[in-house]
Amino acid sequence: MEWLNYHHLLYFWTVAREGTIARAGERLSLAQPTISGQLRTFEEAIGEKLFSRSGRHLVLTDVGRMVFSYANEIFTTGRELTDALKGRPTNRPARLAVGIADVVPKLIAYQLLEPALTLAHPVHLVCREDKPEKLFAELAIHALDLVLTDAPPAPTIKVRTFSHLLGECGTSVFAVPSLAVRYRKRFPKSLSGAPMLLPTENTATRRSLDDWFQAQGIRPDVRSEFEDSALLKTFGQRGWGLFSAPTAMERALRRQDDVALVGRIAAVRARFYAVSVERRLKNPALLAISDAARQKLFQ
Repeated sequence: MEWLNYHHLLYFWTVAREGTIARAGERLSLAQPTISGQLRTFEEAIGEKLFSRSGRHLVLTDVGRMVFSYANEIFTTGRELTDALKGRPTNRPARLAVGIADVVPKLIAYQLLEPALTLAHPVHLVCREDKPEKLFAELAIHALDLVLTDAPPAPTIKVRTFSHLLGECGTSVFAVPSLAVRYRKRFPKSLSGAPMLLPTENTATRRSLDDWFQAQGIRPDVRSEFEDSALLKTFGQRGWGLFSAPTAMERALRRQDDVALVGRIAAVRARFYAVSVERRLKNPALLAISDAARQKLFQ
């Protein structure tokens, strides 16, 4: 593996910025022969000339301009790191990498994450959607800061994590208006034989619904099953059956998606968790997500 000598890079970068070796020497408090020797060593190490002479000044070659561009980024990032460690503000947005379990409705995910984007210090948000098991593995190696999911990690997941309950709500059943009018009467008994679109059996929501159906003696006509909650909702919007969603989404669904409420099932609880490797959330963005969820979305 080839290693870059950052002292050589610093001498080169300073000479490029100052324009002459003499001024770079003053800036670095080093003798001119020392800097000249270090530059020659650096050029020999990379196998390229970095400067050409123009009178008394040094002019960057094409390769020199490329190296200078990278050096600018490297030393700017270094200064920001030093400032951050000393508690001084930096101009770089804080990076927040969030894994979103594919069973979490997109609208809920947006409502949970939005508060992190309204902080005084800008946040660069990176979202990844996948199966919870894969997201927990990424969390373990610190590729993610947080995972949003509808259930804590199963005991079979060999990752040390902590689950923070963001909130819970009941479940509402929706359909296009023509179906909603038909099945709203005698709800929930009307769900027996009703065309239903459900999540797949590996989800916490599906297990809760199945338990509730059995307890109520209801046998819906399950027309389709979906892993992706957005696809399930899309089929429901097109009139292919009744579908459920967390009651916290009710107002937005009725306003935006041209569907009507069939009825509410308070006993089927939708829960949402923030899973992290921290016992206590300390990151300001994560605290904003947690506080807004508990005080507004799931109040």
